[in-house]
Amino acid sequence: MKFPKTYSLNEIASIINCEFVGDSDFPVLGMNEIHVVEPGDIVFVDHPKYYDKALQSAASIVLINKTVDCPQGKALLISDDPFRDFNKLTNHFKPFQYSNVSVSASAKIGEGTLIQPNVFIGNQVVIGKNCLIHSNVSIYDHTVIGDNVIIHAGTILGADAFYYKKRAEGFDQLISGGRVVIKDNVGIGALCTIDKGVTGDTIIGEGTKIDNQVHVGHDTVIGKKCLIASQTGIAGCVIIEDEVTLWGQVGTTSGITIGEKAVVLGQTGVTKSVAGGKTYFGTPIEESREKLKQLANIKKIPEILNKLK
Repeated sequence: MKFPKTYSLNEIASIINCEFVGDSDFPVLGMNEIHVVEPGDIVFVDHPKYYDKALQSAASIVLINKTVDCPQGKALLISDDPFRDFNKLTNHFKPFQYSNVSVSASAKIGEGTLIQPNVFIGNQVVIGKNCLIHSNVSIYDHTVIGDNVIIHAGTILGADAFYYKKRAEGFDQLISGGRVVIKDNVGIGALCTIDKGVTGDTIIGEGTKIDNQVHVGHDTVIGKKCLIASQTGIAGCVIIEDEVTLWGQVGTTSGITIGEKAVVLGQTGVTKSVAGGKTYFGTPIEESREKLKQLANIKKIPEILNKLK
């Protein structure tokens, strides 16, 4: 998430009331999670396991809960609770905007787009030309939809990320300040849920078609001309490259990549990154030919045992 202007390190520290290490005028351009940070961004880290990763990332400012040596060319924000203070920054720069109308006055809707009854369109939403939005679709704030997109009834674009920190009193949610971006010529079925990014974008690539009852987690990027069948669940921060096919009830873990033109057969659990151009099946995931051979051999076990008697 980029800020509307450049802020100084001192200004950011004042918002969250913390100490800092570095030039007080050090420029701060935005804030992002570790997997999408760029120079000028703030990244937060609150566990020793990830200190080095955060400090060596592309981020220029590290919000951290320990005083450490500051890498050259970077700055630190020292906080007793980086998770809490990252949320404070999200609320400061992208606060929730209440809406009391079905279609926000700040929404932009392109020529030829048809909106069926009972659709909610939030603040700063952009919808392109010649789209068809069926009834009871909810499009949360800041969502961007391209041209020639069809969205079927009951789908929700832009719900919060499923991202929590466990505390003694319960679970503390990381506030989502990102967006959902739907490219041109995408088709989205009924009752789908596509969560917005925590700080970046959840993206559905041009020409991709999504069946009914599919979930796409936060910050996931789906490429061009993919096919995703019903009841598939895609976790957060997944990269699905162009022309991938996911058949029904596929489930993925987070932070993986599915290579270009891969085919994942129904009810497969994608437990790791897989290369493109191959067909996969099973849990844990394997190339389908190998997995089917294994299943065939399992059926032979009783016959083999009888021969050993």
